[in-house]
Amino acid sequence: MGLGMDPMAVTYKENPWAGGGNAGPSVEVMIGGLELATLVFMDLKATPTGIIEIKGEHYSKMDNYIVDTGYGLERFVWASKGSPTIYDAIFPDLVRKVADMAGVEHDLSNPEYAEIFAQNARLAGMVDVDAYSMKELRNMIASRLGISYEKLEEAIVPMERVYAVVDHTRCLAYMLGDGIIPSNIKAGYLARLVIRRALRIMKELGMNPSLEGLVREQIARLDYPDWQERMETISVILAQEEEKYAETLDKGMRLVTKVAQSYGKKGQAFPLNEIISLYDTHGIPPEMSKDAAEEAGVKVELPDNFYSLVAKTHIKAQQEEAVPQVIPEGKTELSFYDHPFDESFDAEVRDIIGNSVILDKTLFYPEGGGQPADHGILEKGGLTFKVVDVQKIGNVVPHVMEGDGAKAFQKGDHVAGHIDMRRRLAHARHHTATHLVHDSAKRVLGKHIWQAGAQKTEERARLDISHYKRITDDELRAIEMEANRRVMDMIPVDTKFMPRTDAENVFGFELYQGGVPPGKQIRVVKVGSDIEACAGTHVTNTGMIGAIKILRTERVQDGVERLEFAAGEAAVRAVQEREGLLMESSDILRVPMDQLPKTANRFFEEWKGQQKEIERLKEDLAKTQVKSLVPEAVAVDDLKVIAKRMGIADIDELIKTASLLAEMDYVALLGSDSGKLVAAVGKTGLEKGIKAGNVIKAASKLLGGGGGGKPELAQGGGPKSEMLDEALKTGVDVIRAGL
Repeated sequence: MGLGMDPMAVTYKENPWAGGGNAGPSVEVMIGGLELATLVFMDLKATPTGIIEIKGEHYSKMDNYIVDTGYGLERFVWASKGSPTIYDAIFPDLVRKVADMAGVEHDLSNPEYAEIFAQNARLAGMVDVDAYSMKELRNMIASRLGISYEKLEEAIVPMERVYAVVDHTRCLAYMLGDGIIPSNIKAGYLARLVIRRALRIMKELGMNPSLEGLVREQIARLDYPDWQERMETISVILAQEEEKYAETLDKGMRLVTKVAQSYGKKGQAFPLNEIISLYDTHGIPPEMSKDAAEEAGVKVELPDNFYSLVAKTHIKAQQEEAVPQVIPEGKTELSFYDHPFDESFDAEVRDIIGNSVILDKTLFYPEGGGQPADHGILEKGGLTFKVVDVQKIGNVVPHVMEGDGAKAFQKGDHVAGHIDMRRRLAHARHHTATHLVHDSAKRVLGKHIWQAGAQKTEERARLDISHYKRITDDELRAIEMEANRRVMDMIPVDTKFMPRTDAENVFGFELYQGGVPPGKQIRVVKVGSDIEACAGTHVTNTGMIGAIKILRTERVQDGVERLEFAAGEAAVRAVQEREGLLMESSDILRVPMDQLPKTANRFFEEWKGQQKEIERLKEDLAKTQVKSLVPEAVAVDDLKVIAKRMGIADIDELIKTASLLAEMDYVALLGSDSGKLVAAVGKTGLEKGIKAGNVIKAASKLLGGGGGGKPELAQGGGPKSEMLDEALKTGVDVIRAGL
């Protein structure tokens, strides 16, 4: 063999394989216990009702069989070099560099040291990691090596961390280089998980250099022609992620300590689901939870596959079992691609299913790809019936009729269809505009931009894109201008059907920005430099879009920005609506539109000044009221209590007055004619166990309402303001009973 190995040493192992919703038998190609290749014969799909069970998941047979062949090319290098580990074979220089940074000795020239690593790698690959804990595995390996568990750990653990840093930084080079943005879902979640795990391991190793430097070295090794340009974006992403992680650690320690102590008080162990929740919701590393729990005297067990457990909850698709659907026989010829601007057509009724009419051919576009269905009418014998929805099931297109309109049709009827062309053109403009906005966002924000979702309607469209920070106003304007330049360039929109493999070879996988369509033939839409697999309707030239107006942007989730925009007539209407708002505002303020910002700012500053003056006056009023209330205090045991009706005072006045009385060591219960109540308790009252919240709850109940707050200050009230005097007396009774 080219690897210098004995061909007779090759063995084969049959083993079921499962992953990504599919499964099947597999054959693993082994040499000396090292798996070099795997052939998977996928013939199963994951279904909750499947009768075949593999690794705890249920599967059923697929109609088609797929052979998936995988070769571990790096393992071939390892096998040919004979180094103790695959890391020392693939990137020995980086392993050495990280080890030196961490102050870890890694002397493979030492025969005993090298043998420990070689045997550990061999034996670890032969043991079922799902059946044993890491400690059990290490004990087994140490026993077979004839050394102590402690000696094995002393040699292995530091270098395992070094290997992990090298492996994680290479993983990040691929993920971030391919445009994945760290987030809390799907692939973005894995990127964030790898970043934070790498940062944690580097901290354990006592490494000071930033993660960015190591990722830069890794990405420089890859065959990215524009890696330096991509690295500019990656540097910003990593800096932000390190900052977020530091903030998480700072806030997290306080939170996890509090949670751990709550379990300690109950005499309970720190449950795994709580640790997962703390990590998943707040980003608190499980090791931090474990340390905090142990400090609080709480027992906790961390599984070795903790991160795998968490990742599965984000990566595994949460698919509901689809309701079985009968697919009608036959085929509807789709004419809208060849005749996108024809408004009418003749067809024959092939079938009636429920309230849907199936035709032999149609110009109606069925809902799909984020584009709503066409509307229109079907005409028969001089009578017209509205089409309110169009879907595609298998190869046929059911036209859903308004009301029970389908009853008017029979198989074999000849009908005329008429498309609502205003709706069709609005959708086509918005669909082509979506391609332009996406391409423009990539030009302005960077090549990492990837479509995360899109939806089009008659009045507007939205595009969700992956991005690591909020889009600024200047960037938004630049995207809008760039998209409109493409409109004014009057670029032809090229659409054609191509074999999937040919399209992928020519255009690459960026074809699937909007998702991966089914079938061996895919429709490729090219709008300037934007090329996507897309089945929607489009204009034939970007000039037909008319105009594009971006209306707003928002962050729909971490790492995903939404752009909402209008195109064509909808864009003009949107601009007119905004102009109308400006004109109305201008009329109200009685200034020209170009003076609106200056005038609005002046009014706002004046309003802020007035608010401050109102607050000052309220403060003065409260102090005046305090002076008048102090003489009315009554002694309840050795407490000074004031319970008083304050007329039409608002809640702010009640709070300020009651708080000032509490500072003077009174217990105050104040009410207004509107049924509002505020209680405040001074130092002596608090020491005696009086709680403002208890006072408010009892008094508010009499008013038919409720309330609560802190022991020193609470508020509440109710609609029965006529009971206010009784409520105040009840509050005093609660204070007396609490002593």
